[in-house]
Amino acid sequence: MNNIIIRPENKEDYFDAEYMTKRAFWNLHHPGCDEHYLVHLFRQSEDYIEELSRVAEVDGKIVGGIYYSKAYIMDGDKKVDVLNFGPLCVDPDYQNQGIGGKLLGETIKLAREKGYKGIVIFGEPLYYPKHGFKTCDHFGITTKDGKNYDAFMGYEIVPDAFFDVKGKFYESEVFEQLYPDKVEEYDKNFPYMEKLKLPGQWD
Repeated sequence: MNNIIIRPENKEDYFDAEYMTKRAFWNLHHPGCDEHYLVHLFRQSEDYIEELSRVAEVDGKIVGGIYYSKAYIMDGDKKVDVLNFGPLCVDPDYQNQGIGGKLLGETIKLAREKGYKGIVIFGEPLYYPKHGFKTCDHFGITTKDGKNYDAFMGYEIVPDAFFDVKGKFYESEVFEQLYPDKVEEYDKNFPYMEKLKLPGQWD
């Protein structure tokens, strides 16, 4: 697909971007989803990095988005700032056409230009390694609980960015503010979608 425009989001995009995010994640990991509410919360948070976040547009329609936030690794007494993003999503009607990879590639290039060193995420373990991400046990980085697993991954924007960094990763507290009652209330802003329990969901 050659007519993809990657650009900064503006206020006029908010509803369409959130509705696209909702459709992308609905019933994917569990019945319903909360990623669209997460996007809403981040725009109001000091942890949100608007200068890196982007949407994808095709023929005037918002079909994808990536949203960056501040995070850090505690290496003993040393705090090391890193990037986190989530969600990265593409409208179900436009998936498997390279849009997610384009969003990722262009924003990583932008992050490099702006001097950021590395990214740590929780994401799909079958997707991100195709784009250079490695599980964080490669870097000596754990979750804040001291754990490692396939969905916990890092990316060195500059070579050996994590070479002398070891420690526990902390993401924005916004990720812990996805209260079910708040999500339910916010869902009323969008067309109704049925929650379904499906095979392969996490819970």
